[in-house]
Amino acid sequence: MRMAQAGPVRSTSLDEQLCFALYAASRAMTSCYRPMLDALDLTYPQYLVLLVLWERGESTVTGIGQALQLETGTLSPLLKRLEAAGLITRARQAGDERSVLVSVTAAGRGLEAQVAQAQVDVGGATGLSPAEIGELRETLQLLSHRLRAAAGAR
Repeated sequence: MRMAQAGPVRSTSLDEQLCFALYAASRAMTSCYRPMLDALDLTYPQYLVLLVLWERGESTVTGIGQALQLETGTLSPLLKRLEAAGLITRARQAGDERSVLVSVTAAGRGLEAQVAQAQVDVGGATGLSPAEIGELRETLQLLSHRLRAAAGAR
């Protein structure tokens, strides 16, 4: 009895790729924020740093990196630009010279209300209800957790 030979394995088309759908959605989300952030002279990564600081208060560079899932080397230039703009301060911790504490300045705190409006505007632009946004966020967080776990298992 002869077995049928399988044809060559083919990759999935671009439009069927989950990774591409996530990439395209991420770019679209960032593009939606861009005009509002440009008006505040912020980049999207700088906006994320400020979100962490507004939420948590004074934080170490390591803590911010963990919250944003960024390496310190990626974060340092962002922090330098935010500090040069007068939106944050950085200071070495007295007890541990290796640890740097980051704080929001009054000018940085002053952007929070404008950013909150941008969040409302972008949320509206999605066309999703608050419940749908919550479900999507939870699904994406679960996906991220599983993919990080799988990458760590290799």
